[in-house]
Amino acid sequence: LGGRDTHFCGMSGISAADTSTARPFCRKCLLSESGFAAEYARVADMVEALPPEKRVAEDEYRRRLELCRECGQLGAGVCGECGCFVELRAAKRAMHCPAAERKW
Repeated sequence: LGGRDTHFCGMSGISAADTSTARPFCRKCLLSESGFAAEYARVADMVEALPPEKRVAEDEYRRRLELCRECGQLGAGVCGECGCFVELRAAKRAMHCPAAERKW
């Protein structure tokens, strides 16, 4: 991560060090794809620190993230409904989608 990577959506990520470039963030990218390496590293560390019994299985995690990616409330890895980092929320067994019509 970091630097200016092109993501599946075709937008370029902006590194955390590059604050001089004003561009819209990717509405369909997760934080891991957004180019904000330091922020993603902190979220990834939090996910990794979750005890296994509080974490969903990897296939369920990927399913949840894919549903978040399809949601119009996603913005650079942050949920517009609640403000959480979706990559952390989706990893937690006890959590659910915060939308009125839950996606997961």
